[in-house]
Amino acid sequence: MADTPKHVTYEDAGVDTAEGGRAVDAIKQMVADTNRPEVIGGIGGFGGLFSAAALKDMEDPILISGTDGVGTKLVLAQILDRHETVGQDLVAMCVNDILASGAEPLFFLDYVAIGHIEADHMAKIVRGVADGCKLAGCALVGGEMAEHPGVMRPDDYDLAGFTVGVVDRPKMIDPANVREGDVIIGLPSTGVHSNGYSLVRKVIGVDGIVPGTPEAAAKKAELEGIEVAPGLNLADALLAPTRIYVKPILELLRGEAGSKVHAIAHITGGGITENLNRALPQDVDALVQRDGSRMGWDVPPVITYVSEHAGLAPNEACKTFNMGVGLMLIVAPEDETAVAEALAALGEKPFRVGSCIAGSGEVKYTDEQ
Repeated sequence: MADTPKHVTYEDAGVDTAEGGRAVDAIKQMVADTNRPEVIGGIGGFGGLFSAAALKDMEDPILISGTDGVGTKLVLAQILDRHETVGQDLVAMCVNDILASGAEPLFFLDYVAIGHIEADHMAKIVRGVADGCKLAGCALVGGEMAEHPGVMRPDDYDLAGFTVGVVDRPKMIDPANVREGDVIIGLPSTGVHSNGYSLVRKVIGVDGIVPGTPEAAAKKAELEGIEVAPGLNLADALLAPTRIYVKPILELLRGEAGSKVHAIAHITGGGITENLNRALPQDVDALVQRDGSRMGWDVPPVITYVSEHAGLAPNEACKTFNMGVGLMLIVAPEDETAVAEALAALGEKPFRVGSCIAGSGEVKYTDEQ
């Protein structure tokens, strides 16, 4: 066994507690800006405090929790040295999930594991989390910054998040209400969102590239030079943050048209095929509009670009990407116009995705019929 020095500090081991303290100071105002009236105190304690007094006004308040990460989209963010928006991805993946039950997200906590903490770098990451919380209307009540020297590269990091929301049981969205003949309405995504990036990385050739190196700079320039649509380069398109649908959908659910929503599906990992089925009862199938590689609506150019360069068959693409639909709502056919008009009044651009037919809880496509 090697001789051990008589005195080894935490800093000698690679953990800079002073810089960690500066990082906390750098994010305090961002966190405070997300506060709701129910938040008690600020960050810095051993737990985030949130008053539940308002829940007493509900008939049967149901707490709904969700947790997720950003995934390997972070690899691309690190190579491109753009960290300001991945926090929104983190929040979106959690709050959109609980929204599928009709829940309002109340608060959010994040966990950042990083090789070496630098206050300015950490502030960029948390800025995205705070921005996401404001878009979702939930409070960022706490989190954790964990420095992992010797386990992660100094500039490497990973994100995880956790949210808690509430819905009154009589108003909870239940897929059991879906019936044969119902219509599926879609809301557009901003692009790839936060799923499918293991495939994206293979297609654009970033595996093995270390951030901060000449290879990373060259790849950054290459991706910024590829135009996937007029005025939109591949780097920008791939890092577009995941849409947060909370505010317009909650507003819809609180109105007259909200009672007409039978089910909601958040389209994440597994694409349309493996998410829309989660909003179906066992005796109903979803029949989604598709004609070969063309969907029944406009697919974002970045998804088309990656799908074509990966040589994906239509079923593979629909099982990997959201295909331009970030959220789906299922309604009775006689309510389609009212719900679509209410969504449009809220600034959304709804479109028909398909319809429901008798079946066994599966997602099918019109070009397979």
